[in-house]
Amino acid sequence: MDDLLADFLTETQEGLGALDAALVRLERAPDDIATLSEVFRIVHTIKGTCGFLGLTRMEGVAHAAENVLGRYRDGTLRVTQSGISVILGAIDCIRAIVAGLEGTGAEPAGNDSALIASLDAVASGEAVPVPAVSVAAKPVAEASPPVSAAPPVIVAPPPTPAASAAPSQPSAEPEAGGPNAPPQTIRVTVDVLEGLMMLVSELVLTRNQLLQLSRNGADSAFAVPLQRLSHITSDLQEGVMKTRMQPIGNAWAKLPRLVRDLGVELGKKIELDMRGAETELDRQVLELIKDPLTHMVRNSADHGIETPEQRIAAGKPEAGRIMLNASHEGGHIIIEIADDGRGLNAERIRQKVLAQGLATEAELAAMPEREIQRFIFRPGFSTAAAVTAVSGRGVGMDVVKTNMERIGGTIEVRSKDGRGTAFVVKIPLTLAIVSALIVEAGGERFAIPQIGVVELVRVGGEGAPQLERIKNSAVLRLRDRLLPLVNLSSLLHLESPAKEESAFVVVTQVGPHVFGIIVDRVFDTEEIVVKPVAPILRHVTMFSGNTILGDGSVIMILDPNGIARATGVGAESGEGEAERDGKRQAVAHRSDQRTALLLFRAGDSTPKAVPLGLIARLEDVERERIENAGGRPLVQYRGKLMPLVPLGGHWEQSMAPERQPVLVFSDGDRAMGLMVDEILDVVEEHMMIDGAGERPGFLGTTVIGGKVTEMLDTAWWLRQAGEDWFGQDAQQEAGNGCRILLVEDSAFFRNLVIPAIGAAGYSVTAVADAEEALRLREAGAVFDAIISDIAMPGMDGFALARALREGGAWRDLPLIALTGRADQADIERGRAVGFTDYVTKFDRAALLESLRQCLSAPVVG
Repeated sequence: MDDLLADFLTETQEGLGALDAALVRLERAPDDIATLSEVFRIVHTIKGTCGFLGLTRMEGVAHAAENVLGRYRDGTLRVTQSGISVILGAIDCIRAIVAGLEGTGAEPAGNDSALIASLDAVASGEAVPVPAVSVAAKPVAEASPPVSAAPPVIVAPPPTPAASAAPSQPSAEPEAGGPNAPPQTIRVTVDVLEGLMMLVSELVLTRNQLLQLSRNGADSAFAVPLQRLSHITSDLQEGVMKTRMQPIGNAWAKLPRLVRDLGVELGKKIELDMRGAETELDRQVLELIKDPLTHMVRNSADHGIETPEQRIAAGKPEAGRIMLNASHEGGHIIIEIADDGRGLNAERIRQKVLAQGLATEAELAAMPEREIQRFIFRPGFSTAAAVTAVSGRGVGMDVVKTNMERIGGTIEVRSKDGRGTAFVVKIPLTLAIVSALIVEAGGERFAIPQIGVVELVRVGGEGAPQLERIKNSAVLRLRDRLLPLVNLSSLLHLESPAKEESAFVVVTQVGPHVFGIIVDRVFDTEEIVVKPVAPILRHVTMFSGNTILGDGSVIMILDPNGIARATGVGAESGEGEAERDGKRQAVAHRSDQRTALLLFRAGDSTPKAVPLGLIARLEDVERERIENAGGRPLVQYRGKLMPLVPLGGHWEQSMAPERQPVLVFSDGDRAMGLMVDEILDVVEEHMMIDGAGERPGFLGTTVIGGKVTEMLDTAWWLRQAGEDWFGQDAQQEAGNGCRILLVEDSAFFRNLVIPAIGAAGYSVTAVADAEEALRLREAGAVFDAIISDIAMPGMDGFALARALREGGAWRDLPLIALTGRADQADIERGRAVGFTDYVTKFDRAALLESLRQCLSAPVVG
């Protein structure tokens, strides 16, 4: 194959990749002149170059397609779905011819007369039926070809298709270095880049060894040259890494066309939302994940998304939505493929598991739902009722899982019946050089990727933060926040555990959760070459790889995400896509999730509990610091007087312990301390509250750890402090599982309202702003009523009410204002924009009564 043909094939492949997405955009927006011009220009360039190279078959197809696009461009023909389908068929034909050219160097034989006749018919304005769309792409089991066998890649950025002039029309060569000079490019094989990357990795290791020797020798004459060598090595490493990295959007280029064709064949309306397309990853990894991603998107369109009629009947938008999101997190690449469809049918999966003998009924009964959902990754497992051209053969998801594990990745599934399914793929860095913090625990050294380290804290010294214990769990009070801690030595069962009284805490963050890792020593940051974990250690999720240090020793690289999973720190129940929008800090909270609770004892032997999220601090106040004013205990706290409320009843200083345990609640500049007898533990439990026999100050009872426990009504105790927490001076009605959306920007009040009305039988979802609420509406979430604060940053409650009443799925829902602004003008304004009722913070009885009335009578819009 000569160089001219090779260049043509490379440029044509680039043009064909852009055409699929551009034609799908043109179908959705027929009046988009820019997109139409782009499509016409690419096809025209392909046709012109074919004539120059004597590729008559490809030229005939491209010429017929160009005629149709020309009629679209001059306005004599209107863009239609059938016309776009015929043009896409022509693009597929050209793609097949290009594949033949790449294999043999000559055009493959074939008869395109029927396709050209269809194109000519469209160009003449004849009605052409929508052709059958073939979406049964090659099975995922056909693994991608080895990267070494892939066609050459372009090292420098390639020119756009628009700038790719036909070779038959050479242009005047611009002056070297002129402002209009095109970028100079050179093509090299992937094998060359692989070898170069390995050499750079070895060079980095050698550099680290030399630097280690230089540190050990005083006044070394090699110090300055080694420093220069280090800078050059870093620059070389960065340059070589850039040649290997490609945006993940390159792997997504064909998905808009795929989803469009699936929608046409299946009679569904599907929207594809791709985020993070600029996220870069190694080209080798990119090639290996293309097929798995394609298969999961096809599964979402076929199995997940319902037909328009089914979605309307379920109260969802007519068009389904598939979301792809890629991001870097903790030194890994996280790819999420989510849909808002019907979700996995857990009961059907159970029946299939029993039918195939994969588990017994007793084993299934003991499994959590998420574990049952993972059976879809078993070979030959499928719940499809029939085999179609798209899916249903029982192959695919097991191959997806195998392909991910081949590169050291993992895949998880989360699904909610009726709300959708999300697959989360986590790909470790299999060939990368990263900056890491070297630490020691239990006599062993470990590396923590710098990207996962928030800060480093020394504990135990004078004036330094101190480690505390709640029962057997270590916590760190860091800037008025209780931070859960993990002792690395104990976690890894090392012989000499870390000495917590004089240790270091590496503060790290996983998603929205921050926790600390206790280590013995901290050495230095060092650039390390990441090697994949050996298969024998792959089940140990705390490690993401290993590396060689400058002194030649091999150490393991810690994975904060794996540590969080292994210890349960920050464990979350599965949520839908709307709750996992990585671009936002506002995370939706649900009343049926497991909630972190603080257990304590006060007054009697019955344990008591309060949501940990409500507590700002835990204090041990010396008895002498507690003063008495007007018969009420107070303490000077952070420059102010903080009222104390004895939960066990009457408090006498003479009978008090030397150090009084106090739960501090604060919101803004207000604070109140609740005096208890003993702090017991922190647990995560579902708050299944029985309100029968409720007494003042308690929402009801629940069972925690096999013991009956009273759940605190925090709002009631806040009022006992005499502080105007709610703007106004809380009976319980059965909610019968009605779904309530709470829109409240204050995390403190969200944590107050969720258990308060959740105890009345309502299922509560809370978000932090109006924009997040509207996103839930667009995602098809279903609720029975909405409670919203009025004063919020950004879009306030009045604007939210107007937006909801203008139209959409939530137009007629009861809308209750929950606010401290209770003057008549605000009430009249609220009713004018569409609020059903107005309740002041925090009158629990009034709120429950308002919910009961709103949900028992139809709303008049």
